[in-house]
Amino acid sequence: MSSPGVPDLTTLRPRLPSPLQEVEDERFTRRGVQLLLKRDDLIHPDLVGNKWRKLAPNLTAAAGRPILTFGGAYSNHLRATAAAGRLLGLPTIGLVRGQELADRPLNPSLARCSADGMRLHFVDRSAYRRKTEPKTLSALLAAGATDAYVVPEGGSNNLAVQGCRALGEELSGRADVVAIACGTGGTLAGLAAGLSPDQRALGVPVLRGGFLTADIRALQHQAFGGPRGDWQLDDRFHFGRYARTTPELEAFAEDFEERHGVPVERVYVAKLLYGLVVLTDEGAFPRGSTVAAVVTGTRQEA
Repeated sequence: MSSPGVPDLTTLRPRLPSPLQEVEDERFTRRGVQLLLKRDDLIHPDLVGNKWRKLAPNLTAAAGRPILTFGGAYSNHLRATAAAGRLLGLPTIGLVRGQELADRPLNPSLARCSADGMRLHFVDRSAYRRKTEPKTLSALLAAGATDAYVVPEGGSNNLAVQGCRALGEELSGRADVVAIACGTGGTLAGLAAGLSPDQRALGVPVLRGGFLTADIRALQHQAFGGPRGDWQLDDRFHFGRYARTTPELEAFAEDFEERHGVPVERVYVAKLLYGLVVLTDEGAFPRGSTVAAVVTGTRQEA
């Protein structure tokens, strides 16, 4: 039973641990590699995948206060936060990057946020880049709700990283390598901490820049006091920028869906699976290896 003011997340009935599904794919089997899909996309229909794992501990910590968070115009994090607010009866405020968007019709993602009750505030890009600075954050809070509980962009803070540790624990002993697509790096930081010492975590960044190594180290230091787990990044599969889908990637995702009947989310999951096919073909995984790919999201209807 929850304490007064603390939302009871058990009423949402998350499917945990999430299913682990074996996939027969000749691109892996011909190299002697077994592919598993960790179906975090099936945890909850509205709080999908790592969004549940990252948001749940923050929703508890908010203790009924409004939730204020940040994101771009197509942010899955904003959409999940808005859905959580609707389901739990919590006020939510989304600070959206791009003041110029205020005078335009809402895109389907932001329209869904608004329909779920999220108050949207559009922030000029210069202020948005400084959103973690105390003076700027205070001004942004004044525009939203001064008593709000602040969740960072992408949801990656100490509580989120600690919440993602359970993902690694669910996969302990089930695979040699656990691979995941990375945005802010929070899920990988927690995942690696939960794996067994003989397992390795592999992160596939979905945006270019090469900054995630330092960010993940910092997140682990803040959440656990130091480095945890064996992890590495392969940043070759971002396809140019965040949320970019090329004809090649689109064709790959459609083919994977047809082969296995699994919906492939394009921003994160498609890049992860594409990268694993390339790595397997390169011989990155020894014969007899088991690789688990974490499905962190699903395709959303507009």
